[in-house]
Amino acid sequence: VQLQASGGGLVQAGGSLRLSCAASGRTFSMGWFRQAPGKEREFVAAIRWSGSITNYADSVKGRFTISIVTAENTAYLQMNTLKPEDTAVYYCAASKYWSVLERRYDYWGQGTQVTVSS
Repeated sequence: VQLQASGGGLVQAGGSLRLSCAASGRTFSMGWFRQAPGKEREFVAAIRWSGSITNYADSVKGRFTISIVTAENTAYLQMNTLKPEDTAVYYCAASKYWSVLERRYDYWGQGTQVTVSS
């Protein structure tokens, strides 16, 4: 499975961005991870391919929404009320499992930069 992420950019605090991840085929689940400068990559959100189950990191609950349009093989991450601490490179990933663990994801997109200014 090949993944193509897009939608990053520069936004002021309190603003919104929507990330997209186009997949070349279907998988069991898709997720978003992020890596801020000097930090390890961390889990952000995940969704089952059916869209029936989602999971979020505590730091983004209530602000971010993950969704999937199976007809388009595309997952989205709607990010609202962005904070400077959300600044990171965001990666989409696909997995044969249901997991928040990075090692459970077999396929990775190239990453897209999100910068939130204060």
